[in-house]
Amino acid sequence: MEFLYEYGLFFAKAVTLVLAIIVVVSTIVGVAAKQKQGKGQLEITSLSAQLKDVTQYAKEVLLDKNALKKLAKAQKKEEKQKNKTKDDEENKSRLFVVDCKGSMDAHEVEHLREEITAILCIAEKNDEVLVRLESGGGVVHGYGLAASQLQRIKDKGITLTVAVDKVAASGGYMMACVADKSLAAQFAYIGSIGVLAQLPNFNKLLKKNDIEFEQHTAGEYKRTLTVFGENNDEGRAKFKEEIEEIHVLFKDFVHSQRPDMNIEKVATGEYWPGVKAKSLGLVDEITTSDDYILSHHPAREIFSVKYAVKKNVAEKLGMSAAKVAEQTLMRTWSKARHWF
Repeated sequence: MEFLYEYGLFFAKAVTLVLAIIVVVSTIVGVAAKQKQGKGQLEITSLSAQLKDVTQYAKEVLLDKNALKKLAKAQKKEEKQKNKTKDDEENKSRLFVVDCKGSMDAHEVEHLREEITAILCIAEKNDEVLVRLESGGGVVHGYGLAASQLQRIKDKGITLTVAVDKVAASGGYMMACVADKSLAAQFAYIGSIGVLAQLPNFNKLLKKNDIEFEQHTAGEYKRTLTVFGENNDEGRAKFKEEIEEIHVLFKDFVHSQRPDMNIEKVATGEYWPGVKAKSLGLVDEITTSDDYILSHHPAREIFSVKYAVKKNVAEKLGMSAAKVAEQTLMRTWSKARHWF
């Protein structure tokens, strides 16, 4: 009986603590949800300065005292030489680096347009824009707009380079093909020039449960396929026709950007690793964005351009919860199988 009493007391305390935590978190989320999202701001960071600091730190750690003295003398000499050629330093061309990690709904295009607008306000003809792109594609109109944003750079006569370290597929490749020069890592996924549309249909389930569904439209093809209504072959045929039309537009767009590529051979919806993509003409060079940036240092001034919006407490809590869930899922999945 004493054990049961102690256990009951412990259980009551635990439940009380959990309920208290839930109440506190709910209160915070409720208050934070009422906060308006903060206005975004542009962040421009000197990657050249970061690379210089990393190089200096590595030398200080790895070199002995004598080597460090020689290095200090060489740096002083180099600094004097820079002061003599200060005008040349100020006229160095710049490489602007933009990161774009696209999602299904392509909402990142709102930040991308702000970043590109800022760059176009200050960039000159001898500058270059490097977009580090990662996207598996998404909605047609969203990625169409994203590609148009990149086209703005070329229209201003500024060199555009797109680097794909992981994936640029479907809408992601629609963006990548706009570049004057496209780069891909050896095992990055490139391509998927195709269109996908799918939706479930619950009409049989509704009928089974004696639930009627009504839908009224004006216009023969206002709605071709529906989720709850009964679909027919005519609607399916029209739906397929619309998908094919979008695919033709997609192919024409890619071909206009890369006219030397055999568009019919690559516009099958397939995707390929970087090496194969290069042989098919989908990309120009096999390298990573890191190596490309290093190849321009210190000859150019390199800047990262990012448009950031300050998140409120509710959004931060939501992101934290999503991250924990994702990590848990990945750990479970990794135990179930291994992949390359």
